[in-house]
Formats: sequence, C-alpha cells, structure tokens
Amino acid sequence: MPTGNRSRKQQSDALQRFFVRPFFLSLTIGIPFCLFKLVFGLSAMRTGASGFAVFGWIVIAWACADLAMNIGRSAYDLAGWAAPFEYCTIAQIGRALGRPMVFLALDTLLSFTIICVMLWSGWITRLSPVEAYLWYGATTLNLISLSAVSLYNEIRKE
Repeated sequence: MPTGNRSRKQQSDALQRFFVRPFFLSLTIGIPFCLFKLVFGLSAMRTGASGFAVFGWIVIAWACADLAMNIGRSAYDLAGWAAPFEYCTIAQIGRALGRPMVFLALDTLLSFTIICVMLWSGWITRLSPVEAYLWYGATTLNLISLSAVSLYNEIRKE
C-alpha cells in the first residue's frame, strides 16, 4: 500500500474514533437532548395547570440529571478513563437490567417525542429568547453533527 493511502486511512480511522468518543457523543447528542428536555419542562410549567407544573419539574429534574451524566461522561473521556455510568438516567436503568443500549434508544425516542410535542403543540412559539437560543444551539449541534458523520461515512465507503 502506498504511503499516501496509509496516511489517509490513518486519518480516516482517527476521525472515525473521534466520532464515537463519549466526548463527541455527549456534546452533539446527549447535551442537546438534555437541553430539549429542559426547555420542554420549562414550557410545561409555564402552562399554568398544576398537573403540568409538577410534570414540568419532573422533566427538569430528569434533564438536569442527564446533563450531569453527559458532562461526567465527557470529563471521564477527556481524562482517558472509562465512565462507570451511562449517558442518561434511562440508560443507567438499562445498565442495571443488562440492556443499556435498548434503554438509551428508548431515551432517544422520548427525546424525539419531546421535540415533536414542542413543535406540534405550538409551545415552541412561546419560548423566551434564552430558551429559543438554547433550542437553536441544541438543534444546530445535533443536526450538523449527524449530517457531518453521515457525509463522512458515505465518503469513506468510496
């Protein structure tokens, strides 16, 4: 194999390893999902109905716990250590049951459901400027990274 091809392969492998690092995954998926949950919880509280307010506080607590776990996973990764916990509370429950990835997928489904509820309920139009920028930032990180990884994987196939 020519030296130039080996160098490109090594660069490609390094980039692929970066895309699956807990730091990258937390930054581009986990933390944005936490922000979606947080803004959703705040929006639920704002409805004024007592049931929604309690539900909103529960979602906010869930978002904050998941945010701490994602920041922790990133810190462990940057330090070169394996984290003793999962990316989110639901996946942590899955770890206890021996199926963390199934439960992580469930958390992803719930996060996408939250995004849909925010859009279809009209709550997205009632965000404060700070909440809107959190939402925009989370959306940008999530979608741009997904697109970049997909593009990279397609280029790598050739």
